[in-house]
Amino acid sequence: MKERKKELRSWIARQKAQYNDSTLKELSADILAELERTPAFDRAQTVLLYHSLKDEVYTHTFIEKWSQRKRIVLPVVVGNELELRIYTDPKDLIIGAYGIAEPIGRQFTEYESIDLAVIPGVAFDVNGHRLGRGKGYYDRLLPQIHGTKIGICFPFQLIDEVPSEAFDIPMNAVISL
Repeated sequence: MKERKKELRSWIARQKAQYNDSTLKELSADILAELERTPAFDRAQTVLLYHSLKDEVYTHTFIEKWSQRKRIVLPVVVGNELELRIYTDPKDLIIGAYGIAEPIGRQFTEYESIDLAVIPGVAFDVNGHRLGRGKGYYDRLLPQIHGTKIGICFPFQLIDEVPSEAFDIPMNAVISL
């Protein structure tokens, strides 16, 4: 299982390398426009998002846009766990673990109020299974989130089958193009 996941991560990295940054940003805009059209996003008051890395669906502008109308919560890496914090403004971000911009401020613990969780992944499959980067951060966070979970990914990251284990939490939906 571990080897299959490692091979899949490597294959996805090779696929991603075939795209330049501007193409990935264009694809990101289309994916996020699709997310905006979902009833789950429309209804959501509190949305868990992520501040994207260079190789993920680009969320920086999307976070800024929606933070004026919805409560946006972002993860912060603390040790082996993800803590959540409310996004307030780009000036209130600092570069944290793995080079990810993370919000400062106090910890957000009202997990039950999260209506929608938008989750990144290395790969997703048609049944909503997710392959992460291998550290298990979202594996430990997702069981605490009871709202709708939507994975977002580039087209080459949506595959037929992701190797999954009993503890893996599937997404309610996956948005790609």
